[in-house]
Amino acid sequence: MAGGIGSRFWPMSTQKFPKQFQDILGTGRTMIQQTFDRIKQTVSTENIYVITNQEYVELSHQQLPDLPLENIVGEPLMKNTAACNIYMMNKIASANPEANIIVLPADHLILKEQVFLEKVNLAFDIASKKDVLITLGITPTRPDTGYGYIQFVEKSGEDYYKVKTFTEKPSLEIAKSFLETGDFLWNAGIFVWNVKSIQKAFAEYLPEMAQEFLDCEYNSEREKICIETIYPKVEKISIDNGILEKAQNVYVIPADLGWSDLGTWTSVYENSDKNEDNNSIDSKSVLTYNAKNNIVRLKKGKAAIIDGLEDYIIVDTDKALLICPRGNDQMIKDYVLDLKNFKKGEKYM
Repeated sequence: MAGGIGSRFWPMSTQKFPKQFQDILGTGRTMIQQTFDRIKQTVSTENIYVITNQEYVELSHQQLPDLPLENIVGEPLMKNTAACNIYMMNKIASANPEANIIVLPADHLILKEQVFLEKVNLAFDIASKKDVLITLGITPTRPDTGYGYIQFVEKSGEDYYKVKTFTEKPSLEIAKSFLETGDFLWNAGIFVWNVKSIQKAFAEYLPEMAQEFLDCEYNSEREKICIETIYPKVEKISIDNGILEKAQNVYVIPADLGWSDLGTWTSVYENSDKNEDNNSIDSKSVLTYNAKNNIVRLKKGKAAIIDGLEDYIIVDTDKALLICPRGNDQMIKDYVLDLKNFKKGEKYM
């Protein structure tokens, strides 16, 4: 899934060039390229699909030239994750009605790739034998309020557990209580299921959406016109809210993957190299004085002097400059909305 705009990464991530197409951590590979590199170790290239906004189909193919162009699918509208899942589910089912499917966000960091591959192969094995919907749950390391949480019912001797509840972005106090109980995991948005199991779930929990998508001739010339007709009518809802919170056959595989959704500048700061003052700086043309615990990202060719700032985000691009406390990184989305209301504000997006 590679259709998001990543507004919490403004001003680096923009509507024309979102974060999944950028080398956020300076590794030499963009986020979508790293995701492709990771999953192609267990899924053959011809069976890997990208679903993104129509606007990003060409950009996706530029960054993933090994992927067949027909495997890069453009959505006509942003309708959250239920619509893109049922679209790809039907498209894949048309090619292989027995397929096992893994759903991956294109912009996540996974440091322990071998562990990830082991968990994915375990999930594929379970999904191929049982009528279950599987998610990978991340072992939490702190009471983070920016993540969703999965509560599971533990049974000894099993590698996967039945899901009891989903909780979306709790308060700090509730997040702390979740960690204390020991039976909560972070929801990474990584799902594995057999195509028949997820088709059945859509038919039961989102029947109107399932019916809308049923009539298309997938992998044919008529697919595009059919999808463009359907999308304005379908409900805008996440697959978590629409199906996983309601279904009784959802299971979680706990996993310590060195995972981050890189959803905020603070998460990038936490996963990047830092100097002796704990500043994460991507340029040799930055001088700091009495400055600690900052993340600094500058346009190439620029110099900066930073004096007296601590725990700040400083991001400078061609069109915009962001300076805000790291503790306010969840507010960047709101800053962007306010900026859009400015006269000609959209040109900075």
